[in-house]
Amino acid sequence: MSANRVRILVVEDALDIQRLLRSAFESEEFEVQEAGTLVQALSRAASFHPDLIVLDLGLPDGDGLAFIDKFRAWSPAPILILSARMNEADKITALDRGADDYLSKPFGLGELLARVRVQLRRGFKTEAGSNPNLEFGDVVIDFVQRTVTKEGQSVNITPTEYRLLTALTRSPGKMLTQSALMREVWGPHFKDSTHYLRIYVGHLRRKLENDPSQPRHFITETGVGYRFVK
Repeated sequence: MSANRVRILVVEDALDIQRLLRSAFESEEFEVQEAGTLVQALSRAASFHPDLIVLDLGLPDGDGLAFIDKFRAWSPAPILILSARMNEADKITALDRGADDYLSKPFGLGELLARVRVQLRRGFKTEAGSNPNLEFGDVVIDFVQRTVTKEGQSVNITPTEYRLLTALTRSPGKMLTQSALMREVWGPHFKDSTHYLRIYVGHLRRKLENDPSQPRHFITETGVGYRFVK
């Protein structure tokens, strides 16, 4: 990520939403450019090199999914979907294609800015290099030794639980779909057996959350998947 001002590309054809987002982002001292079509978005992404993209899926000359496919071929920068499409299948498709988060319209500016900050923090950490340890709450994961401690005490984590834990914690703040987690942890033949996922997320909550009934770190995104929050 640039050491200068954060660069955000807003891909949105509605001028009133463009103006609203520009005002909100410039109040955070971000540098903003806009694109109203798929063609403009691809051109400006290539020249502007944004640190984050806010993307509407319904563009006048094409679908935002096509932008994700092309952009992901050359950039890992976070993509936050901002769309009126409420169908869970649309959310899952966008996330599986390479988007990092999804916020439905109408939206609150406070929540949008909070989600943008989460994605930007992820970007900073990626550029800074991987840390062999991850700390959240009173939990420490040592990825080199493959150990987990809570309040300084070793936690017994099974191999499957550890694979799920690393899949979730690799991308703090990123919404991960059930199908993506199933493929990564159990393999492609288990992608529809989501009951395994619910059971093992429950295991992690019981072992690592202070209050498993009110989880702070392993968050359910209903009908879509899960999100890890530090």
